[in-house]
Amino acid sequence: MTSKYLIPLTLLTAAVVPLLLGSSPKAKTKPESQIERGEYLVHFGDCSACHTPLKFGEKGPEPDMTRFMAGHPADTKLPPADLKPGPWFAATAGMTAWTGPWGISYAANLTPDKNTGLGVWTEAMFISAMRTGKHMGAGRPILPPMPWQASGRLSDEDLKAVFAYLRSLPPIKNQVPVPVGPNGTPTFE
Repeated sequence: MTSKYLIPLTLLTAAVVPLLLGSSPKAKTKPESQIERGEYLVHFGDCSACHTPLKFGEKGPEPDMTRFMAGHPADTKLPPADLKPGPWFAATAGMTAWTGPWGISYAANLTPDKNTGLGVWTEAMFISAMRTGKHMGAGRPILPPMPWQASGRLSDEDLKAVFAYLRSLPPIKNQVPVPVGPNGTPTFE
């Protein structure tokens, strides 16, 4: 190759190589944001299966995305639970309320509504709740079927990501009922 072609070829290589590298799959991958990581974990854990009420659609029950992660609907009245002794449990058709030997538990509102959801929670409270199984990290027990024991095994970074994602959702006002103890009275306030 003669020198008259060497400089243009060098310039062409200098211009093309960064373009090729920039278009590689590795170069296109940007660091995952905390909220994106939280969204991935919430969907992977299928949190909405209990925390999003169902509605009837064309093909039967489907998640009501207007109430995504808003917990058990405040306007849904349930019949009294038939709390027989034994190792059993039952759920409502919408999967937002559960009954068993512990009483009745309701899926919490995980939206950032300040009065009815996680709006007043801090990141530290959320992590503590997932690690200890205590509401707000220090309150009443988190009742079945919430798998706090499994969620609590996530890293601090992953729990922070879940919290960041939940805080990014639209707030939905929905006052979930207070859990009912095995004697049928609201004992877990």
